[in-house]
Amino acid sequence: MSGRFETAPLLRMAEQIEALGYDSVWVGDSLLARPRFEPLTLLAAVAARTTRVAVGTAVLLPALRHPLILAQLVATVDRIAEGRLRLGVGIAPDSPAVRREFEAAGVPFAQRVGRLVESIDICRRLWTGEPVTVEGRYHTLAGAQLPPTPHRPGGPPIWMGGEVEAATQRAGRLAEAWVPNSVTPEAWAAGWPRVQAEARAAGRKPQDVTPALYTTIHVDPNPDVARRALHSFVQGYYGAPYEVIARIQGFHAGDAASCVERLRGFVAAGVRHIVLRFGGGDQSVQLERATREILPHLHA
Repeated sequence: MSGRFETAPLLRMAEQIEALGYDSVWVGDSLLARPRFEPLTLLAAVAARTTRVAVGTAVLLPALRHPLILAQLVATVDRIAEGRLRLGVGIAPDSPAVRREFEAAGVPFAQRVGRLVESIDICRRLWTGEPVTVEGRYHTLAGAQLPPTPHRPGGPPIWMGGEVEAATQRAGRLAEAWVPNSVTPEAWAAGWPRVQAEARAAGRKPQDVTPALYTTIHVDPNPDVARRALHSFVQGYYGAPYEVIARIQGFHAGDAASCVERLRGFVAAGVRHIVLRFGGGDQSVQLERATREILPHLHA
């Protein structure tokens, strides 16, 4: 967003996050619609610079990649991370920028759901190390056998985003975690029972699906400063008015006490893993404020 493309500050922040005791480090995915690095390449570097934290995508778009290439990329990163990779996946929101991104990649936007489901199935079969033959709707493989397999037998856990009914059903049926970007705790609480019901219907145990959340905050002692910084970040990042994006994604700006209250609402609804994104401002300052003034209250 700033026109600076250095990766060194991101890698230093990953080391800082690990030193502060956080559980995991996450990166997003976009070819053209957002200013981002390729996520699996970046996570390989993060994994090489850390030893304890999990590394994850929040979220990767499988529809933009051939599943054989994706399976090899994921297996390689999981080997570098020695089993610490979590593969968050989704279909991307419907926006003009995202539609242009899919068009540029030669992938019909209307196929993004079917391609996601088919790709996950193919990847999981390839991660067994056994020969895979597929005559799918979108992809064909004839006896493909993938070396290397991931460090974790069967591949990394799948974390699935999305909050509409179909997305919650996919999460319950296919994923090891549900990680939506819910606008309110009430919206999250409405979706979680659908995830659990679908898990049961698929013959899975509901407790095998981690209830998670991806959300964006900006922490500042002055709430007005926090709101201005967050609004500027969202509008610059998404190229759309804040009010439009805030209808479909969860954001909060304010002092530490208000951030704690906001996040505790999700915890009370059932969330057990929170992925925090800091919207705007000096990321190191935001990280330090969250570590000092927010996390102790959530752990308690």
